[in-house]
Amino acid sequence: MNPINDPMTWQSLLPWPGAEAHKHARGRLGVVSGGALSTGAARLAARAGLRVGAGLVKVFCPPDAAPVLAPALEAVMLASFATADELAELAQAMDAVVIGPAAGLTGATAANVAALARTGAALVVDADALTLFRDRPGDLFACLDGDDVLTPHEGEFERLFPGLLAKGRETAAIEAAERAGCVLVLKGSATVLAAPDGRCVVNGNGSPWLATAGSGDVLAGMIGGLRAQRMDSFAAACAAVWMHADAAHRFGPGLIAEDLPDLIPAVLASLYRG
Repeated sequence: MNPINDPMTWQSLLPWPGAEAHKHARGRLGVVSGGALSTGAARLAARAGLRVGAGLVKVFCPPDAAPVLAPALEAVMLASFATADELAELAQAMDAVVIGPAAGLTGATAANVAALARTGAALVVDADALTLFRDRPGDLFACLDGDDVLTPHEGEFERLFPGLLAKGRETAAIEAAERAGCVLVLKGSATVLAAPDGRCVVNGNGSPWLATAGSGDVLAGMIGGLRAQRMDSFAAACAAVWMHADAAHRFGPGLIAEDLPDLIPAVLASLYRG
């Protein structure tokens, strides 16, 4: 049995700003959006990343999505790209980038993942950017390193690691993290988090209220926001998963994904007070 994800193991690592902090020192997060009809997931992830403390958050979108996103974003910045090379150029200044939420199951998304891998930013790979590689997981793993994070639910996990879940969720997550060479978050009622060096914890504060569309996009943004602040990727994933569930418990019945980012300050405040 692996340890429970306990705030005591990562609370001292949370990136609280000092007196001389400025937005760039607090970390820069990029979030890749889908097309004009698929921008909501990126907005959820970006808002969550900003709420969890990233000093600057920017959404990168295809040109057709810019007129949709521009009036919907405030503190979150916006830039458009037409090619994977343009995306990589825009992302060079980012400390972390989230890609996958409603990104589209297209060759362009695969090219964007590969391009972002060349930037040096830590990647949080979720949703469409996972499913896209179901028949060629090695192509995805070749893009990753130990600072990156994969965030599959069981269906997405099975597509990338067929048959591995038969060994049990914890063993499967540990083997998958080693195979992919990065941090892995196997989402579920008891989310399992594993690092490529063999570390593994099980989250013990899961909430059924998180079973709602968009909650995974918020989690991806939270992980990205903490990683952008240069928190260790495994610790960032552990902290984000716990805080995500704690936020859901605080709200309870009627929770929708749009509620989650605005619950993060209360969760952070309780951790700050210790």
